[in-house]
Amino acid sequence: MHGSNILPTLPNSSWKLYTEHVSAGAQHGRDLVAERAVWDVRITQKAMVLGSRQDESLLNGEQCSRDGIEVVRRRSGGGIVFLAPGEHVWLDVVVPRGDVLWSNDVAQASWWLGDVWVQTLNALGKNNVSVHHESLSSDQWGDLLCFAGVGPGEVVQRNDESLSKLVGISQRRTRDYARFQCTIYSKWNPRDVEMYVMNTPGNLSEIAHRVAVVQASQQAIVDTFVSHLPL
Repeated sequence: MHGSNILPTLPNSSWKLYTEHVSAGAQHGRDLVAERAVWDVRITQKAMVLGSRQDESLLNGEQCSRDGIEVVRRRSGGGIVFLAPGEHVWLDVVVPRGDVLWSNDVAQASWWLGDVWVQTLNALGKNNVSVHHESLSSDQWGDLLCFAGVGPGEVVQRNDESLSKLVGISQRRTRDYARFQCTIYSKWNPRDVEMYVMNTPGNLSEIAHRVAVVQASQQAIVDTFVSHLPL
């Protein structure tokens, strides 16, 4: 497979690990194999990723083009995600239909994955983190930007009265598998939203607290996540 490295995760593990150096558009457009697998996606250029129901008119296309920002539409729902090489971790986690981790309940299907992320973040020194088990919590900002709302299975951090999102998870289901696309920011710059997203509901400072970052290397996050996967 072009651009892929296939590595065993752990002795006796049932998971495969693929490391991809690819554009966001190429990964979102790819159909994956129905097997337990983690795809560590390391994008080759910046991208603005729209949810399946979002229109490109939400973005400043001319500015994106000038700055070499790839505009991509994923096949799962949710809001816009800004991606830059070296500033996030993107993992596609695949569970085949019929697997013990499979759930027919779409809302509950990613709860187990959220638990793995909580264990991962605890091991990396993040406290007060938990899985969101309720229905989608959103508003105008959340409808626009992925990390401004919180959906089932995603991971949040509570600090005093504020709630911040650490792990965004979108889900795409086929006849053969569920594909959970997970994103964690190691850096997040609100200016990226201001530059490339048109007609925001208000001043970005209103929601700056909704996004949390993880101060760890990409490899450390991936390795820690893999080590906590159920065998």
